[in-house]
Amino acid sequence: MTQAQYRVLVVEDEPDIRSILRTLLQTANYRTIEAETAARGAIEARSHKPDLLIVDLGLPDADGVQLIRDVREWSAVPILVLSARTMEEQKIAALDAGADDYITKPFSAPELLARVRAALRRNARGVEQPPVLQLGDVTIDLSRRIAATNGNEVRFTPLEYRVMQTLARQAGMIVTQKQLLCEVWGPDRDTDSRSLRVYVKNIRQKVEPDPARPRYLLTEAGVGYRLMVPLQ
Repeated sequence: MTQAQYRVLVVEDEPDIRSILRTLLQTANYRTIEAETAARGAIEARSHKPDLLIVDLGLPDADGVQLIRDVREWSAVPILVLSARTMEEQKIAALDAGADDYITKPFSAPELLARVRAALRRNARGVEQPPVLQLGDVTIDLSRRIAATNGNEVRFTPLEYRVMQTLARQAGMIVTQKQLLCEVWGPDRDTDSRSLRVYVKNIRQKVEPDPARPRYLLTEAGVGYRLMVPLQ
């Protein structure tokens, strides 16, 4: 599918922001559909089957989180939240409801388009995980669990590989701490954020040129982590 064929549903009640998003997306060759309310957004999502949703949380008839939950009952379409809400618990609530990413207002146009592209790429891959990650000089073969840099082996533990696999399935998107803990350690360890921080620190020591200033494995404060894979 070419980029021009992707349909993006914008659910936003502020006309000025809808206009900005419409112009931005259409300039980037996306087709846009618009809705001002959660109820209308649910109707448009079912009737048009968009390839991606951009959803505001402060809608006049319902909270956008409820719209996300409703859509998730029947579709795995990528959903990006675009909201002025900045509290960590609000971000976590939206992500736990099924959103793929969270962008705060005011937003950067290049960043929003990059997040849109990342969400569409992830959706196109489906549940498949990339067989090889190239993070600077480090090559990680996730299917074979082999890693090397400049011909020298880089040793990852089984749990470190599982963390990377979980992040790689949603490369470019936020993965919450709870999701990582449940998938890697199991549902009975979903509050063990200390262990997760230790493993993330160890992974950064192996893949980041400067672990104190990570460029690949990023922290979304209070929410989770994001794996940024450079385009080849």
